[in-house]
Amino acid sequence: MVIVESPTKAKTISKYLGKDFVVKASSGHIKDLPKNSLGVDVENDFEPIYKIIHGKEKVVDELKRAARNVAAIYLAADPDREGEAICQHLAEIFRSSKKSGLKIYRVLFNEITKSAIQHAFENPGKIDEHKVEAQQARRIVDRLVGYQISPLLWEKVRRGLSAGRVQSVALRLIVDREREVQKFRPEEYWVFTANLSGGNPPPFDARAVKLDGKKFSVADQRLAEEIEEHLRHVSFRVASIVQKERKKNPVPPFTTSKLQQEAARKLRFTVQRAMMVAQRLYEGIELGKEGSIGLITYMRTDSTRVADSALDEVRKFITQRYGGAYLPKTAARFKSQKGAQEAHEAIRPTMVERSPESLKRYLDRDEHRLYELIWKRFLASQMQPAVFDQTEIEIQAGRATFKASGAVLKFDGFLKVYQEERDEEAAAETEGEENIFQLPKLSEGEVLAVNQLTKEQKFTQPPPRYTEAMLVKTLEEKGIGRPSTYAQIVNVIQDRNYATKKDGRFIPTETGIVVTDLLVEHFKAIFDYQYTARMEEALDEIEEGKEDWVETLASFYREFKKELEVAGREMQNLKKHEIETDEVCEKCGNKMVIKWGRFGRFLACSNYPDCKNTKELTKEVSTEAAAQDTEVETKPCEKCGKPMVLKKGRFGEFFACSGYPECRNTRRIISRNGERLVKTDTPTDEKCPRCGQILVIKHGRYGEFTACSNYPDCKYIKQESTGVICPKCGKFDIVARKSRRGKSFYGCSSYPDCDFVLWYKPVAISCPACGEKFLLERQTKREGAIRYCHKSNCHYKETAQGAAASA
Repeated sequence: MVIVESPTKAKTISKYLGKDFVVKASSGHIKDLPKNSLGVDVENDFEPIYKIIHGKEKVVDELKRAARNVAAIYLAADPDREGEAICQHLAEIFRSSKKSGLKIYRVLFNEITKSAIQHAFENPGKIDEHKVEAQQARRIVDRLVGYQISPLLWEKVRRGLSAGRVQSVALRLIVDREREVQKFRPEEYWVFTANLSGGNPPPFDARAVKLDGKKFSVADQRLAEEIEEHLRHVSFRVASIVQKERKKNPVPPFTTSKLQQEAARKLRFTVQRAMMVAQRLYEGIELGKEGSIGLITYMRTDSTRVADSALDEVRKFITQRYGGAYLPKTAARFKSQKGAQEAHEAIRPTMVERSPESLKRYLDRDEHRLYELIWKRFLASQMQPAVFDQTEIEIQAGRATFKASGAVLKFDGFLKVYQEERDEEAAAETEGEENIFQLPKLSEGEVLAVNQLTKEQKFTQPPPRYTEAMLVKTLEEKGIGRPSTYAQIVNVIQDRNYATKKDGRFIPTETGIVVTDLLVEHFKAIFDYQYTARMEEALDEIEEGKEDWVETLASFYREFKKELEVAGREMQNLKKHEIETDEVCEKCGNKMVIKWGRFGRFLACSNYPDCKNTKELTKEVSTEAAAQDTEVETKPCEKCGKPMVLKKGRFGEFFACSGYPECRNTRRIISRNGERLVKTDTPTDEKCPRCGQILVIKHGRYGEFTACSNYPDCKYIKQESTGVICPKCGKFDIVARKSRRGKSFYGCSSYPDCDFVLWYKPVAISCPACGEKFLLERQTKREGAIRYCHKSNCHYKETAQGAAASA
């Protein structure tokens, strides 16, 4: 008997093993720590108390019955810590049955192909105890943190909150970034660009990089106008020309985190969606007469290693398809990050000859797009570098030095197949480095004609809020979490309502900020970035047999227990904490106070319980702060420099540019209780896909929305995609929309061509019962957050944490 985790994997494997084998599925873990108690005997070397998971009793009984008629059991769970723990728990169950002569083996494979399966079963091994201990140590330390800090949050803040050793550190990243954004103050700077012509075409642009021999830095309009006047009276002369050949090397094949990041940037997949699709590609896809075939290697890996047989195959394929010029003399071998498990391989196609085009009819849209991404990346990783002829020209113009950089693609190499996307931070750091255009032939000392000289006022931008891809990248760089945990971390933060996503970027909720501040204040070591990374390293060393798991836990618990005891005494009780305000209760005349409740802060009468008046706490600033904001609004229009004037429209007061109708810039105003809150457009770090101008967050009648800053010339409005394809037309995404009354709903982005709508949010999770590509998510009073199938003839429902409630 062979036991794997999923029925799909079982189906794929069974066809390679023949009639002498029966293949069963455990459907994931069968044992875990109990839900209603700590489940760890701290005084007895942290002995875990495992129980059969509720609902898995039938699975265990079925496996026991099947084991009565077999001579040997092969445990074939995934080749990672979680898989090893599943195998250990299964082995314990079979050993307890005391069947004489029963042999238990552990088999490992990184891909589900005939050759890999046969090799694994010809060379069976035994369960890796160190890997089991590493998983057990992680599970115990997570239980100690979550089970002992969460009740403290219930007591001090409100019930239902939770803390996690890694999730809370990831949330801290989001909160810290939000504080950077809020504290950021834009700084003015000016950019000078000259369009120049030499004796040979074409004309080209050069940017000012130095002033009086130092870095070009102009921070006000007066100096900018002075320099502009100076530049109009000097000659532009070529000072130096540097030409060189530059190579751009291919990137390694995918690791888990790199796949998650690239799928987010190129395909707009969430981390969870990317991993779900990758799981299907790994476990097996029906390919007509071939049956179920695993198309990619194991998708949870931090290694860039590639098997020699796969390298031979891809090198032969590159030569046949693209020619010998695209093949390096030797195969490329990439260095993995520190601590990577080199027993694993990178994520790659199991057979490179299975091109995305040849598989398109067998794959759904998501599967095809992700497989194509993996296939192209692997192919490109073994191709020649791209070669550019790069030219840099420095031009002296009086006090200023201008620079022009250009490049011509000499040999496309791996770029013929694949170009890696970059996130905003990386793109900003390398801005202007890869301008692919040809500069004219010039000579040193040549005087250039100035076709146009432009100066442009700009403002520094705040650091971008985290997208899922950026968060995963940062977690990996800081050594927080492991490839198998990133998707869960991202999901838990949102499921607990600690952070929400706006335009694909994480914004911490008030609850998320409060919880983070309390945890960081009272558990400085546990929720420190470096400490969390060190704990991951300790778990790796346990797996390698270099550390004892009990000693590691004992060292952690000594520090943790001290902080837990102090926090129990000193952590502020927000349930009892009140902040007095100047607002007067309209029912009884007493002062209103700020309290903390189930959904965050709110205003309540200080005369409670005699007066039970409460109201929503608006986010307007105090009178003093409002006065400061009004003073800020006397500044000129940021688009044209003319004064802003106060006007009144159908929806109330607003500031408008006095340069109307040439300039239509406005700033919205909210007035309540005699106070005035000015809503200004907030620049983002995204560009409009239609005109290339910056996108800004605007404030409309029904709340915030993101649109082009070049309105009304460009009327682009960004829609918030759910990442779910419309089931009616099958072509476009379902996006968040609002009705004329301001009610939120979800509909096809191709409206009015497609009129498909939903009232609840769709999430990219396939229905286990009927196979529908998504579930709906909603909040209920009795069951909390649930997900369910929208089809009328399917009654599948589960909790938002993923445990099936009914089917």
